[in-house]
Amino acid sequence: MKLLLDTHILVWSNLNPSRLSRRATKVMADPRNELWISPVTTWEILFLHRKGRLNLKDGPVSWISAALSRMPFREATLTHEVALASDSITLPHRDPADTFLAATAKVYDLTLVTADENLLKGKGYSVLVAQ
Repeated sequence: MKLLLDTHILVWSNLNPSRLSRRATKVMADPRNELWISPVTTWEILFLHRKGRLNLKDGPVSWISAALSRMPFREATLTHEVALASDSITLPHRDPADTFLAATAKVYDLTLVTADENLLKGKGYSVLVAQ
């Protein structure tokens, strides 16, 4: 299975893994599965830290670098194809980061691991409930 980690899933898996469901933890730990991370996640973590919504004691750049170095992952590059696919994503809200993550899952044929109710209600991509 190819798994795209939503931003909060990357954060939880590093800061508070008990928030993840047993199934999500098991699937993410299975070496037969691929973990994918979008640069949108990096941007969103920087943004959340800057806005004071995510406190990372060593700062976001150091935290992100350390978090990414601890896990084998593939980069789900933000491409023009992803940007165009974002037009076909249906979400109950207009969060651009969520839209890009959903479009990335669609283009790369990934399963988006999330606990975000808005992403779980979306259409046009696969999800794995993580909480």
